[in-house]
Amino acid sequence: MTEATPLRAGMLLVATPELLDPNFADTVVLLLDVDDEGALGVVLNRPTPVAVSEVLAAWGEVVAQPEVLFQGGPVSTEGALAVGWLADEDDVPVGFREIAGRLGVVDLDTPVELVDGSLSGMRIFAGYAGWGAEQLGGEIEEGSWYVVPAQPPDVFRDDPTDLWRDVLRRQPGELAWHSTRPVDPQLN
Repeated sequence: MTEATPLRAGMLLVATPELLDPNFADTVVLLLDVDDEGALGVVLNRPTPVAVSEVLAAWGEVVAQPEVLFQGGPVSTEGALAVGWLADEDDVPVGFREIAGRLGVVDLDTPVELVDGSLSGMRIFAGYAGWGAEQLGGEIEEGSWYVVPAQPPDVFRDDPTDLWRDVLRRQPGELAWHSTRPVDPQLN
């Protein structure tokens, strides 16, 4: 991260090869909230086999493909967070809190009929990733995360398998080279 890339909601954290924690190895995290108290985000590339309709029946028809829960992170895995993309920035539904532009958090206690039709994409995450005050900054300084801008397709892509590589590939300069590293650098 450079001084020109501030840490803020709507940015992505991309795990570096040095990050070996199994909760975050090869992940892409969307930051939902960043302030002096810490940071909160969700892992974008860890789909589960659990259909949203099995656990949150009313929301099963509203979520983007694949219609499964995503493992948002190791904190509060029994809870769920939803991220949505407004179809029209002037039509903000009840229960939507903006993160960056048309991207925001959707309150799952909101009746579905008040939200349905106003979003062009929505994803539900079981759990989240959280950092205390200055903890994330320390992890970035030690080389655990790259901080890069998000693009709307990052959050709602049908197949997030190659998200880590695709996000790095589009970065300028040497950062793009990391997208071609082998899974096991010893094989290089």
